[in-house]
Amino acid sequence: MARVKGGTTAHARHRKIIKMAKGYRGRSNNCFRIAVQRVEKALQYAYRDRRNKKRDFRRLWIQRINAASRLHGLTYSRFMNGVKKAGIEVDRKMLAELAVNDSNAFKAIVGEAEKALKKAA
Repeated sequence: MARVKGGTTAHARHRKIIKMAKGYRGRSNNCFRIAVQRVEKALQYAYRDRRNKKRDFRRLWIQRINAASRLHGLTYSRFMNGVKKAGIEVDRKMLAELAVNDSNAFKAIVGEAEKALKKAA
């Protein structure tokens, strides 16, 4: 039986890592042993930050809603409580978008939230 050498497979594996390391500085982009370390770390960061991105955007939306609702005389927590009591099912992403781009629509939502808060009290 003929002997099978692993050159083709190894070359493909190396090429895949080197391709992923494209754009790295120094020997990290063309030296396999160093590129493996850098690529593995990059993949760890990518995995972690796909989750962190969701947190970061939610924080941004909350800040934007808070700033816009304070312009109309409500804090964020009171505004969100009023929105919930008014039965308005708009998520934070869309509320932040309205706060930034369509202040009249956001003002109408603030009005509805205030009515719902007064009715509940």
